[in-house]
This record gives sequence, C-alpha cells and structure tokens, in this order.
Amino acid sequence: MNGAQDLGGQMGFGPIELEDNEPNFHAKWEERAFAITLAMGGTGSWNIDTSRHARETLPPPIYLTSSYYEIWTRGLEKLCLDKELITEAELKTGHMEVPAKPVKQVLSADKVAAALAKGGPADRPEPQPARFKVGDKIRTKRMHPEGHTRLPRYARDTVGVIEAVHGVHVFPDTNAHGRGEQPTWLYGVLFKGTDIWGPDSDPSLTLRIDLWEPYLDLA
Repeated sequence: MNGAQDLGGQMGFGPIELEDNEPNFHAKWEERAFAITLAMGGTGSWNIDTSRHARETLPPPIYLTSSYYEIWTRGLEKLCLDKELITEAELKTGHMEVPAKPVKQVLSADKVAAALAKGGPADRPEPQPARFKVGDKIRTKRMHPEGHTRLPRYARDTVGVIEAVHGVHVFPDTNAHGRGEQPTWLYGVLFKGTDIWGPDSDPSLTLRIDLWEPYLDLA
C-alpha cells in the first residue's frame, strides 16, 4: 500500500541525524518493546510480513510522530487486537479481563538465543528459472496495491538494471495476507538517482533496492 513509510526523497522532514556509537536501545521500555514483539512473533500467530504490514498501515499522523519502537509497539497492538489475543478494554487498562486465548507455541526464555541465531530464513527452492539475469534493463511496474508490498512508491514505473540475482524468496505481498508464501525470484536492482528523483537531483547518487520478480518487466 502507499503508506507513510515511503519517505524516499520527500522534502520537509529534515536530514537523518546520525548518532556516534548509537546504542541498540535508548531506554528500558525499548528493550521491553523488542522483547514483547519477539515473544509474540514466537507464538506463530502471524509472520514477519504481516507484522510489517501492521506497522506500515498505522495512520500517517501516528506513524510520522512515533519513534522506531513506538511504531513496533503500535503495530503489535494492532496485531493482538486483530487476532483477538487482547481486547480494547485490556489494552486501555493494562489488565487481563477475559481468559487468555491459546496460542500455537510459546518462546520460553531458554530458547531465545537459539531463535535469534536461527532467524527467519525466507529463501526457498527454485520453482522455475529466473526471468531476468545480471545486466538486464528493467522497468518497475506502476502499481498502487491496497495490501502489503516491498516496492516503494518512489521507485515505481522507473528504469533500473539487474545487479544481482538473490535466488527465490517468500513473496511478501501474499504472505502478509495469509495467501501463501508463493516463492519467487528476488533481484538486486540498481537505479540512477536522477531516474528516481529527477534531473535536478544529485547526478552522483545511485540507489539499490531488492525487488521481487512480479514487480518487474523488461525495459
């Protein structure tokens, strides 16, 4: 969908402030937000693409005024409400008011290190040959899907060059909505900055985006 997360090249938001030796967390509540998100993901109630979609569908005034872990927390609240793991009343009071709904599994403390080390591999066997190869000139599709997508709005209907072939990976657009993984080829695509942001932009800039095959056509 076209959401507030697609900020590439937009003006008026100021520069990105880089922090020297930035810590992983700036406050204890951020550590807790990360831990709760990890624990709830470990229940198997949703997948990583569903969780990304939950964050990216936050109303723009909320998304744009929230910090990184505030966005994580608000997205988690949406997911828990949607799966009926909590009620609106429980969210407001912070206290359980109805019996807990069972979940598929529980990520116990002794299994966290192994779960983090394993990660969530999204590569899959090749269902068919790749449509594109390194060096191919492609054009991204013009699309405005209502559901989840990893093709940024600012990089649509734009010419680029295949720079890498990453193999077959889970397709986020279907996986986020329970329509199956539908594995497809993933490519590293190189774009000129002037093709993304116009002739008045810095001609020395380039942009690399990993994009799935359904987003692309030969130019």
